[in-house]
Amino acid sequence: MVHLGVNIDHVATLREARRGREPDPVHAAMLAELGGADSITVHLREDRRHIQDRDLDVLLHTVATTINLELATADDVVAIACRAKPAQATLVPERREEVTTEGGLDLTQNRVATQGAIERLRDAGVTVSLFIDPDPAQIDAAAELGVTAVELHTGAYAHAFSAGDAGNALLTLQAAADRVHASGMRLHAGHGLNYQNVGPVAALANMFELNIGHSIVCRALWTGFEPAVREMKRLIDAASSVR
Repeated sequence: MVHLGVNIDHVATLREARRGREPDPVHAAMLAELGGADSITVHLREDRRHIQDRDLDVLLHTVATTINLELATADDVVAIACRAKPAQATLVPERREEVTTEGGLDLTQNRVATQGAIERLRDAGVTVSLFIDPDPAQIDAAAELGVTAVELHTGAYAHAFSAGDAGNALLTLQAAADRVHASGMRLHAGHGLNYQNVGPVAALANMFELNIGHSIVCRALWTGFEPAVREMKRLIDAASSVR
């Protein structure tokens, strides 16, 4: 079955709106695990707009599954990851002015910095994944860097699905997924996935992990966090069981 990583960043976003103590992302992580999450994803941004250093520290001591830490290649954040030693670190692009991550790493332009971060994380015993667009050149570059996994950016697919024309975008993801698997890397995917569009991505051959946050947090406002995660997990299991 495909693993579900639940991203709890936006629980922290709501908390930081008033710089208070609630809602607590650590509590959300606990409920996500009760709902069937296989891992917890957090993005420690350079500007600390949501997840804070203390959140990461507490989560590392309380999460019963595993932590997937998203981070940029900035030296100080990589140093934190090397000390924290999460089960997995996913390197992502980051711009201060963006609302959320807008695309994958460009490994043709940022290879030196990315390679340096990979080596530091690997030396610290951390499994490394790269968040990239479903582009053959990016996949080949990731393979050359020797990472364990890549997470395909599914934003274009999500937008196309909303417009009622996801066919070509899904074919692009399928081709990328095949290339990732053929290159010997583990296949992850995420960004913009929700309860309506997750099925076809979960059904892709060799899919290992989907990371989903915003949609689950939105659903949780009406159902509660644990039921929201449980429903997403059910949809992923149903789709991946018939591939």
